[in-house]
Amino acid sequence: MSEVQKSCSEIPYLRLGAGEPLVFIHGLGEVKEGWSDQFELANQFDLIIPDLRGHGEYHFPGEISIYNFAYDVITLLKSLGIENAHICGLSMGGMVAQEIYRQAPEMCRSLLLVSTFHYAPKQFGELFLKYRRALVKNKSLEGMKETAAKTCLYSWSKENFEKFFRYYQPNKEFYIQSAEACLKVNYLRLLSNITVPTLIIGGQYDSVTPVWIQYLMHKQIAHSEFVIFRNTGHVAKLEAKDAFNKELRNFLNKLNTAS
Repeated sequence: MSEVQKSCSEIPYLRLGAGEPLVFIHGLGEVKEGWSDQFELANQFDLIIPDLRGHGEYHFPGEISIYNFAYDVITLLKSLGIENAHICGLSMGGMVAQEIYRQAPEMCRSLLLVSTFHYAPKQFGELFLKYRRALVKNKSLEGMKETAAKTCLYSWSKENFEKFFRYYQPNKEFYIQSAEACLKVNYLRLLSNITVPTLIIGGQYDSVTPVWIQYLMHKQIAHSEFVIFRNTGHVAKLEAKDAFNKELRNFLNKLNTAS
């Protein structure tokens, strides 16, 4: 298995493996390499992992919005000649996955929505942004990373902190714009119209997007599957990587068996 790092037009991305296309979309402040624990899935799937605008190596992003995040991923897939793919997104990436379905449902073989949400009430959004703005204004980049790690992780082990720090690299210039974009999403009507196989994943102790939110999403997406990872926070892909990877592989393999 070899890892290939490329740039399609302005969109930096990783591509490795072979098989059915599987797109991984990172969360707020993360970079594409944050999916490194999932690289093992390249023994079965064609992994395509982009940096979103204002994140990682995507330095000149233009307008930041969930719409444009999704548009970039769709553009990347089309440029690679990929007609459709399994779309997996974490947190903000899960919102991008939903937006990809809204813009181009025919390009989604399945959706894998991890620790994400579909709608943010106005009052919650205002409080969230007030906290985030204060964080950016009053803390150094290292301070932001430490606060995020303590918020996102359930297990504060040295190993988890080191791995989180390695791949959580918020760009202060675009961080608040990205957070604001998250709070503008409203997929209340979209969810009931999703017809592709959907796996929804939550973390038992997720304090960023509590698991009851994913449960509500599950109830609105017909025939979706819902999994809660115990003893994990917001990033089960890191804290429970083996179980997480197994769950994704089992879900996707089951789709192949059914077809």
